This record gives sequence, structure tokens and C-alpha cells, in this order.
Amino acid sequence: MVKQTLKNIWVLRQLLVVVLAPFFLLPIVFAVEGKESKCAYIIFVMAIFWITEALPIAVTALLPVVLFPVVGIMNAKDISTAYVNDTSMLFVGGLILAHAIEHWNIHKLFALRVLLWFGSEPHWLMLGMMIPTWFLSMWMSNTATAVMMLPIANAVLLQLQNIHSIDQGTHEEDVDQSDPDSKSVVIASEQASNESDNGLDQEAYMYDDEQHLNLCKALSMSICYAANIGGIATLTGTGVNVIMKGQSDLIFQKYDVDNPITFATWMQFGVPIATILLFMAWTWLVIYFLGLSSICRRQPREISNRIRKVLRREYEELGSITFAQGAVIGHFITMSTLWITRDLGGVGGWKDLFPEKTVSDSTSCILVSCSLFFFPANLPEILRCGMGGTLKYQPLLSWKSAERNISWGIIWLFGGGFALAKGSQETGLSDWIGEQLSVFSGLEIWVLNLILCYIVAAFTEVTSNSATATLILPIVIQLGLKLEVNPLYVTLPVTIAASISFMLPVATPPNAVVFSYGYITVIDMIKTGLPMNIVPIPIVVLLTEFLGNSIFDLKTFPTEFRNATISV
Repeated sequence: MVKQTLKNIWVLRQLLVVVLAPFFLLPIVFAVEGKESKCAYIIFVMAIFWITEALPIAVTALLPVVLFPVVGIMNAKDISTAYVNDTSMLFVGGLILAHAIEHWNIHKLFALRVLLWFGSEPHWLMLGMMIPTWFLSMWMSNTATAVMMLPIANAVLLQLQNIHSIDQGTHEEDVDQSDPDSKSVVIASEQASNESDNGLDQEAYMYDDEQHLNLCKALSMSICYAANIGGIATLTGTGVNVIMKGQSDLIFQKYDVDNPITFATWMQFGVPIATILLFMAWTWLVIYFLGLSSICRRQPREISNRIRKVLRREYEELGSITFAQGAVIGHFITMSTLWITRDLGGVGGWKDLFPEKTVSDSTSCILVSCSLFFFPANLPEILRCGMGGTLKYQPLLSWKSAERNISWGIIWLFGGGFALAKGSQETGLSDWIGEQLSVFSGLEIWVLNLILCYIVAAFTEVTSNSATATLILPIVIQLGLKLEVNPLYVTLPVTIAASISFMLPVATPPNAVVFSYGYITVIDMIKTGLPMNIVPIPIVVLLTEFLGNSIFDLKTFPTEFRNATISV
């Protein structure tokens, strides 16, 4: 009876959290008089909902529109304006372009081409999987990138397993004919038998069970690691970066200071960090799963040839690049160029052609993404047909496709974070938090950054990275102001740390996707992920001290912030 009751409670856990959490947190409202406690109450309620996912994350983000007016913090009209701003429009454009890349299979074309370049040795195969995953996740959803790369890796692994099955004497009568994977083993057996008759050495196909399993684990882990790391490199690569940009914009605009973070400056900071972390992850996974000796050991030529044939077949099935694919690639290059050249860090940029502060990265992003909805995918066909025949018009993207395939909920998550930040400023909660954080004033900034980064990296293992950033970054920004250091000095490393989530399947969607394939266990993820959660943090803090300071002048506390701090 007790066991059944507990099961029923577990089934209803989401409903119970939604109903009970606001009730049990009510003492916060009465602890201190004023709007600050009411705002803190709402933040705690939303934090519980985000951590437990009692409500969908995007739905929780909409609660300020209801709760702020009800408790008298802000009216609905004012708080609603926080949900769509320059940062969210930048991300909308990025999502649309990413969908166009997926829609026309450009990501798979690029990934397979890179794999063919790198060859089929296990360690190079791993790097060949990681680099396209890493690059694509700069521009696309990390989850979509992992979902796309894993079947490619699985096809290679299946071929290796087939080869091993041949050596173990797998015969047609021993195989379940209803299993498509088993049928492929039979086909591979027949092919190998024919090759053996032609004089190939059968011993060349020997492939140890444990070695094969380790390669399966290594390839799987390398894909999820690269997907998580790649998002660090660009401003739109992951939701955490976008949240950081939006939160820092709010505080810089409040004190009428130019935010030095643009798409170009973030890439100067993010790409080197992401590159170092990528090769660190590759080196660690090779050592852990394959051993250092694997770098010098070459596998039999027949195995290498089989892998290359699989990759070549997959690549050729995609066909040559079509006009539509070329057009999307052209849009991608155009958008990237406009982002990078808008502001070249004090030496000009195309933004100088317009009145001051009238254009931003979202301007070019939305312009290019809108073009996808009217630029003809079949332009050569239209030109050949002219006006004499029946014309068919197909844009590169349709809105129905974008509606169906783009995760629009992430925009509301960003908006919820901006709404909380706005409410905290209006009620004075931000200033109160800054006062409480004065206990950290005796620490060196780099030590403080280490502590904050490890806390955030641990927290994101069990909660959504974006939700964690939404809750933590406003507090970190206030900490910077209270300590009279540039807010970006503490914000940048914490932002990177929110993407360092390698230990658990629930930490990030790419981790969960890889785990679902069954090659790796939770223990595997913990053993390999723990060093990758610990070692990169000091590197990120060190690069913030030197690289970050050279780009963003982090050790300079703007006068406008100082005057505001003194006046408070």
C-alpha cells in the first residue's frame, strides 16, 4: 500500500511542485517588507519550477507577466516589453539560418566531407567526428548537431562490428533474419568471404570486442563533448551566451555605457577557448578509451578501406551541391561577414555608415534570415523557363517549415530572464543582493572566478544550462558592480562554465542523446566527465585574465559605474 502511494506521488510530482512550492515559499514575502521580498519570492518560485521542470521551462519564463502585476511590482504592459529585445531578435535570426542549413542537408554534407579528409584510424576518426560537430554547433542547435552526427558514427561502428562478426564465424543461419542490422552482418560476411577467396588475409579483420566497445564509447562521447564545446565559440552558439549578452546589455544600458560584447569580439574570446577545450577533450578521450599507443598503432588496411567506403557512400548519396544549398551557404557567409565586420574593435566597420547606435548584430541577422523566405531555391530553373513556360517558385525556406521545426520556446526563456532582471532593478532587489555579496570583497578576482565557475559547472549538471544562467548571471553582474570591477570580468568565465557540463546524461541534451544510444553508461560519463569539469575551469579563468582583458579591457571599471556606485 505504501509502495503504491509513493508511486502515485511520483506520478503527480509535477502537479504537487506547482501547487505546493508557492505555498511553502510564502514566508519570504513576509520576512521583509517592501517589493524586494515579493520579487525574491517570484524568483525562488521560478527557480524551483526550472530546477524540477514541473512546468516546461519556457512556460515558467512567462510567469512574470502574471505574477509581477498581481503582487504590485510592475504593470503587465511594462513587464511584457522585456520579452523581446535586440538580443532575442539576434537569436531568432540565428535559429532561422540554422534551420535552413538543416533543411538542405548542408550540415551532413560538411560533416562527411571532413570525415573523408581525416581518414579512418580510430584517433583520427574521433577528431574527424569532433571537428564538424564542434563547428556546426557554433551555428546550429547543439542537440540537432549531435542527433545528426550520431547516425554517421553508428554506421561506421556497425561496419567494424560486422567485420568482427565475420571473424567470429557469423553465418546466415545464426542470424535473426527479421533484424535489419543482422541482415547487414550477413551481407558483410558474404562480401568478406568473396574477398578472402581473392587472397586477402582473413587475420586482418580481427577486431577485439573490448577494443570495439571502447571505440563505440569514445566516438559517442567525442560527439557530445564537441557539441557542448562548440556552442561556446559564437554569441548565438548556445542559449547561455545569448542570455549573458542580454543581461549585460541591460546593465550597460542602465548606466549609458557601450557594451563591448559584439558577435565579432565574442568570437575573438570564445573561439580560442573552444579550440583549446576541443583538443583537450580529444586528447583525454583518446588516452582514456584507446590508450596513447593507439596513436602509433595502425589498423589493418581492409578495415580502413571498409570505413572509407561507408563514408564515401553516405557522401555520394547526398549528391553534388545544388543551387539551393549554395544559396544557403552564401547566406551563411554573408551573415557571418556582416556580424564580424559591423564593429572591428575601434578601427571602423559598416555600422559607421549609419547614425550612432542605430544598427546592431540583429539588424544584419534579421535581414539575411528574411531573405531566406523569398530567395528562389530554383532560380536557375526560373531563368531557363523565362516567361514562356509554366513557372514554379520555391523559396529557400517556407514559414510553415520554420514554425514546425524551430524551438521558439527558447525565446520566451530569454524573455523570462530579462523580465526577472528588470523586476529586480525596479524593486531594488539587485542593489540588496549587491550589498549581501560584499563578503567576497576580500578575495582576488581570479580566485572568486574559480569559485563561481565551479559552482555553476556543478549546478548545470542537474539543471538546464539556460535556466542556470538566467538565475545566476544577474547576481554575478551585481557582484561585479559591488566589488567595483568590470561586470564582464566575473560574467564571462561564469558564462563559459555554464557550458562545461560533461558528467551526467541530464546535464545537456547532447549528453542525453548520446546516452540513449546505449554504448555508454552513467559511470562512463562520470569517470570521463569529472576531469573535463575540473581541468578546463582554471584554463577559462586564466584566458579571461589575459585574452579577455586584451579584448574587453576587463580591468577597467567604467567611470559611469563608479559614479552610480558612489551615489547609491
